[in-house]
Amino acid sequence: MSHQLKQPFRAVISDLDGTLLNSNHVIGDFTMDTLNRLEQQGIDIVLATGRNHTDVSSILAKIGAERALMITSNGARVRDLKGNLLYSNSLPEEIVFKLYQTPFDTTKVCLNTYQDEGWFINKDVPALRKFHQDSGFMYEVVDFTRHHARNVEKVFFIGKTPEDLIEVENYLREHFGNETTIVYSALACLEVMNKNVSKGDALKQVLALRDYDLKDCIAFGDGMNDMEMLSSVGKGCIMENADTRLKAACPQLEQIGTNKNESVAKYLRQTFGMK
Repeated sequence: MSHQLKQPFRAVISDLDGTLLNSNHVIGDFTMDTLNRLEQQGIDIVLATGRNHTDVSSILAKIGAERALMITSNGARVRDLKGNLLYSNSLPEEIVFKLYQTPFDTTKVCLNTYQDEGWFINKDVPALRKFHQDSGFMYEVVDFTRHHARNVEKVFFIGKTPEDLIEVENYLREHFGNETTIVYSALACLEVMNKNVSKGDALKQVLALRDYDLKDCIAFGDGMNDMEMLSSVGKGCIMENADTRLKAACPQLEQIGTNKNESVAKYLRQTFGMK
């Protein structure tokens, strides 16, 4: 490696929605070109998201990043581009069955799971489809009183507004606060994973197999589910359009521009001295 120019970082880790993806939830050409060129220079690309791997692989395929890794469901799974599972941390079944019984207002909130077989939801919510227009990843409506609890990456609640989730959050923290990880992945999306699951923890699992460390990574994010990751790497950057709760929790981190201006790619070009 010594003949190569020393790079400021060995790996780029980025969240997707609100960070790397534009406001239409797709990856822009400028961003694609930037990541492509970084990979050709030997920089590792890691996408870290609350999404499921089926959703992410189509985005990665567009970048053409062959060595890229996907941290999905906020760190509950890590896969390579071929879909091979490298790390997995599921919610225990007995906890999942109890989570299914969480009380909520069905007119304002919907219950979802990501499991190895796919995405399950308690009712049809057509508005959710736009987030997955690229991958075609689609939910299946089920009756959770009769649904199984195997291989659950996360159980999550989506509200029409952030306020709709306050009672659900209080209930979850009271009943499951000690045995699970409860975090917002978006303003009105509250997610429950197994204890100690986070994008930051999954990144540590990934780096255990590499010859470099967290300090050699630069990471970008916009949500509360990015907090551990952003605060543990060598350089963590917060989007201008980030959740205000994240900005308040990590005042020490640099804030860059918005996702709709492809600010991650602009920042990377500057950092790595790319024309």
